[in-house]
Amino acid sequence: MKKASLFLAALAFISIAPVAFAQDGGATDYRAMLALAAGLAIGLGAFGGAIGQGWSASSALQGIARNPSASDKIFTPMIIGLALIESLVIYCFVVAILLWTTIG
Repeated sequence: MKKASLFLAALAFISIAPVAFAQDGGATDYRAMLALAAGLAIGLGAFGGAIGQGWSASSALQGIARNPSASDKIFTPMIIGLALIESLVIYCFVVAILLWTTIG
C-alpha cells in the first residue's frame, strides 16, 4: 500500500510539474503533455500486462503442479488468457504511437 501511494504521489507530481513551470502565464505546451501521455500509456500498459501475465502463469503452474493430469485443460485457457492480456498491451502501444505521431 505504501508503494502504491508513493507511485500515485509521483504521478501527481509529474502531471502537475509542467503547469507549475510554465513561463507564459500558465499555458502549457501541449506537445510536452502528449509526450507524457504517450510514455504513461505504454508504461502503465506494459506494467499492468506484466503483472497480469505473471499472476496468470503462476496460477496455471500451481494448478498443474497440484493436478498434473489436468494440464491439458489448464494450458489452453492460460494461453488464450495470456494472448488477450498481451493484446491490451499492444493496444496501449498503438495509442502511444498515435500520441507520439501527433506531437511531430
